[in-house]
Amino acid sequence: MSLDWAHWAITQIDADFNRSADTHLIRLPLANFPGIDIYLKDESIHPSGSLKHRLARSLFLYAICNGWIKEGTPIIEASSGSTAISEAYFAKLLKLPFHTVIPSGTAREKVCKIGFLGGECHLTDQSDIYSVATQLATELGGHYMDQFTFAERATDWRGNNNIAESLFRQMELERFPQPAWVVVGAGTGGTSATIGRFIRYQKLHTKLCVADPENSVYGEYYANGDASVTTTQRSRIEGIGRPRVEPSFVREVIDRMVTVPDGASIAAMSRLEKLLDRRCGASTGTNMWAVLQIAEEMRSANQSGSIVTILCDGGERYADTYYDAGWLAEQGICVDEYAHQLDSLAVEC
Repeated sequence: MSLDWAHWAITQIDADFNRSADTHLIRLPLANFPGIDIYLKDESIHPSGSLKHRLARSLFLYAICNGWIKEGTPIIEASSGSTAISEAYFAKLLKLPFHTVIPSGTAREKVCKIGFLGGECHLTDQSDIYSVATQLATELGGHYMDQFTFAERATDWRGNNNIAESLFRQMELERFPQPAWVVVGAGTGGTSATIGRFIRYQKLHTKLCVADPENSVYGEYYANGDASVTTTQRSRIEGIGRPRVEPSFVREVIDRMVTVPDGASIAAMSRLEKLLDRRCGASTGTNMWAVLQIAEEMRSANQSGSIVTILCDGGERYADTYYDAGWLAEQGICVDEYAHQLDSLAVEC
């Protein structure tokens, strides 16, 4: 391995990080939850547009320092789109060829963004992304990043500017600085593993909730501990939910899981657009639905405190899916029932 190239590559990644500001923590004041403060950590402002920017940076550093990526090494990834965009960003930064295997039906804007960053998309069935990515890496003599295995290993959960350290540092001057709950979704499981471990390492009393969409096995696995559970259905909430239990999903650091119907994710996403005057993705809606269930429980029990969740990515990627009434009807996703539930909770600023 050329240490000169490795040193250069790490310097490029570090310089990119040094050019970036930390992501903002948005306070969402809800008039009918006066004793409960809700925050969204806005990960959409990363250069590659989503929470996955942090993961991609960690995966590249991990692979370079392990000697798996060298000058000119083709990079291959299996993804639902957002991780691929972020990895394409870093591959371009390091002048490396990038290929991603993504499910057919992935939002068109994501495919376009990967292409804009110089990556090549290989579309296939959801169940085949792992095997096709492995085969492609062999054919190209490249490195398969395998985010689903390495997400929880590549991130330093003790700190080092990870999302958990950033989130808790930004809460220090708030009314309730130690959150009662942090709510996240799970795709690889890397974010929940990082935050859950950090909470324990820092000896905090914050609890971690994972919001899981329809057609995902994580909720069932959390309930019964059977890691062999699978499904042939694909999560319609891109970026979270999996058809199998991924190696990076650490069940033991999670305090609660909430299964969120897809209609509820879309309803909460749409309500957030009105509250924030901006669009976000459906995975943020999944998170927000779980946040509001917890907030209602706290309100009913006369409890005060703060809840923090993640604004995962922007809604511009989903103009032809989640923000398209025709697409929702085609998918059989009904939103009205859940929108009425949000009305009954008086979710307004």
